[in-house]
Amino acid sequence: MSKVKIGFVGVGGMGQCAHLKNYMTVPDCEVVALAEVRAELGQKVAQRYGIPRVYRTHEEMLAVEKLDGIVAPQPFTRHGTLVPELLKAGVPIFTEKPLAGTIAMGEKILATLANSGTWHMVGYHKRSDPASMYARAEIRRLQQTGELGKMTYVRILMPAGDWVANGFIDLVTSDVPGPELQWDPPAADMDKATYDAYIGFVNYYIHQVNFMRYMLGETYHVSYAAPSGVLLAVESASGIAGVIEMSPYQTSIDWQESILVAFEHGYVKIELPAPLASNRPGRVEILRDPGNGATPTTTVPQLPWIHAMRQQAMNFVAAIKGDIAPLCEAPEALEDLRVAKQYIDLKKGVTV
Repeated sequence: MSKVKIGFVGVGGMGQCAHLKNYMTVPDCEVVALAEVRAELGQKVAQRYGIPRVYRTHEEMLAVEKLDGIVAPQPFTRHGTLVPELLKAGVPIFTEKPLAGTIAMGEKILATLANSGTWHMVGYHKRSDPASMYARAEIRRLQQTGELGKMTYVRILMPAGDWVANGFIDLVTSDVPGPELQWDPPAADMDKATYDAYIGFVNYYIHQVNFMRYMLGETYHVSYAAPSGVLLAVESASGIAGVIEMSPYQTSIDWQESILVAFEHGYVKIELPAPLASNRPGRVEILRDPGNGATPTTTVPQLPWIHAMRQQAMNFVAAIKGDIAPLCEAPEALEDLRVAKQYIDLKKGVTV
């Protein structure tokens, strides 16, 4: 295919500023249509970005358009209702994280996906940051060569901070309200307070739950949940320890997310920018201390000036073309929902 034809389902805040404006910059991509239930907003966004065709619903769009892929930046507590309908088109789809609001809805999506003949990429954009991509390749190489010894520990720190970083400054808005949407049912095995805590956790920290597996390169389980809510500890399938530190402090005009992957004789450290910061990759630092009198070295590679959301759009398009594999597909994203339930159960004192 010369250009990948993309249709958008929803162009609200994240739809525009995290996704649409980035897809408009990808040379191999053409956004040919959008569906937006708020008619005035849909028309205004289409005019701003030069999108030729606008529809009120995804059903209308899919009945007419011949698409190569669908980007559906919708609230995740609608995914169980919406994604199975989108999969009827038989083309790759992209949604924001997490896979769904409940494990049951995630399982429903996977059941539909199994008969769709296509795939579903879940938007863990931190995997697409040039720093993450570089670091993961180096970590896998170090695991294979053993030059820094065994991996021993993964630490992820994400304080609450300014994640927007002026990312909504060019948001197109409308005062005309849209119709009432259909939402997925809550988890049947949780009371309201537990479900609210679960949704709050997956909304804010599911990125880190997923990134832990991305760095470890293997599955893991939650072994401890601090009652205060600032830390969870994990153990991987091969026994590597890890922690996710959740907002032990806050920053009002900064974002200080970091990941430390430790080996016996060095580390790979990643610092990530705010999610909606533009034209700014993360930073990678690698310490090598071979011992035996050799001089330790610290290297900081220069990375391309591409931010994670734009690289994610490029990665989805490349996956549609068959140039790369999707960075995170739905089956793996379902595991994140299960890890999140392990954490909530342990935090409540339930043995898992």
